[in-house]
Amino acid sequence: MRAVVEILIAVFFLVGLCMFPSVGLAGNHTGTSLRVSAGVGLKDALFAIQKAYARKQPSVTLEFNFAASGFLRKQIEQGAPVDLFLAPGRQHFQALLEEGYTDAAHSCALLGNRLALIVSREKRHVIESFADLVDHADTITIGMPDMVPVGTYARQTLKHLGMWSRLERRLVYGKSVRQVLAYVDSGNADAGVVFASDTSLLTSAVVVAMAPADSHKSIVFSMAGMSASPRQAVLEEFMAFLTGEEAAAIFVRCGFTPLVREDREKG
Repeated sequence: MRAVVEILIAVFFLVGLCMFPSVGLAGNHTGTSLRVSAGVGLKDALFAIQKAYARKQPSVTLEFNFAASGFLRKQIEQGAPVDLFLAPGRQHFQALLEEGYTDAAHSCALLGNRLALIVSREKRHVIESFADLVDHADTITIGMPDMVPVGTYARQTLKHLGMWSRLERRLVYGKSVRQVLAYVDSGNADAGVVFASDTSLLTSAVVVAMAPADSHKSIVFSMAGMSASPRQAVLEEFMAFLTGEEAAAIFVRCGFTPLVREDREKG
């Protein structure tokens, strides 16, 4: 059974596409709240989507809980009331799928991203690529690899480039991608690896390079509706909105690559 699940998951991520039914947004859901557990890097995009969705469905309140994917998964497993999981990385989504918290019919790979190397202002003229980290970076910060997906991808990249063993003792681990960004932006770390979508928040540090596309697994932000949600109709409407053109435009402005869009030509 586990093998079958793993095959389905692999196909799901390779295709990178799911379509939620186009649901009318004129329904009356008086006093309804949707609880969304989301990766920290999605904060700005989701706040913008919250405003846009309020114009479509003013009776639906979106309540956000932002944290790293691993922490969000553990909260769900411990019984936290969640309607929608929206976060980067395959590992924690896969665990929720295998454990029955969601299913393939109510989940998809929603967004893509890239991996950026950022450098503090003090080091910007000596660290201009990943190769420069070995000789010129005393401290490098990445997310906690087992809990924070950006750290997982960073570890994959550093291993692919043959640098992990040489840099491991210099690594400082952040509890979220935004913490990693803050360490470098404040000068408390010489360099760090973050999602490209987060780099617009930099005030001092700079982006010096993007990780080679083949140095890490495809960066995917998964969307998964929780099977136990008592608000399935409202949840499906919101998920349909997230795959639509208006939400896609917001995600693009925030540095993401939409992987699914509502097919407005159908129907």
